[in-house]
Amino acid sequence: MSKSEKRFSKQADLYAKFRPDYPDKMYEFIFKHLNQQRIAWDCATGSGQVAGYLSNHFDQVFANDISKEQLSYAPEKANITYLNTPAEHSGLPDDTFDLITIAQAIHWLNFDQFYNEVRRTAAQNGLLAVIGYGMVRISERVNPIIDEMYETAFSKYFNENRRYLDNRYQNIPFPFDEIPTPSFEKHYTWSLDQLEGYFNSWSAIQRIKAEEGYNPADETINELEKALSNPKKFEATFPIFMRLGKID
Repeated sequence: MSKSEKRFSKQADLYAKFRPDYPDKMYEFIFKHLNQQRIAWDCATGSGQVAGYLSNHFDQVFANDISKEQLSYAPEKANITYLNTPAEHSGLPDDTFDLITIAQAIHWLNFDQFYNEVRRTAAQNGLLAVIGYGMVRISERVNPIIDEMYETAFSKYFNENRRYLDNRYQNIPFPFDEIPTPSFEKHYTWSLDQLEGYFNSWSAIQRIKAEEGYNPADETINELEKALSNPKKFEATFPIFMRLGKID
């Protein structure tokens, strides 16, 4: 198993349960810029959140990921084909896809290789949507507690990769005819247990547990239990961002 595959395989069940999905308004914005909705490819699909949504709007969806464990949690639908391949070398056919999506994953890839694969597989007038989300927001009192753990965890591991997300993907190379996009939000009513599940889906948390023998989320959860007015029910908001481009 490669390092990249290991990164998300250990917490695949947590990833499927607790990672956020994306708002309808974001998809609607993408779809209105498409000439047709025949075939889509969701790269680095993980547990298939985006692929599952796209399957309701496209005739056929292909979705790939390097982690077999992640794919085992993806939704099984008649018009979705899953492949256990890397995004940079997908094995998919040339000149095929009206829409190519990649959500919360491009910061792990080789940009040049991935963009070459995007150009090879895109149909004429195809679009690329690079999607991501920022740190969960709860309240002015609670957010600094979450941010402190985030900085602790990711400054030790994967700091170089995370800086792309921290900058809302504005600092990634994006050699396409870009369509200006608004920001979006995804809202949840969560409990502290659900928030803890989300924290434990982080690759950095799992690496600290494996290499240092402790979980930094434990102390944070204790602090949050005191800071939240109602730990059993609160609103959690994820900021959603996207770069959308016409593939040349």
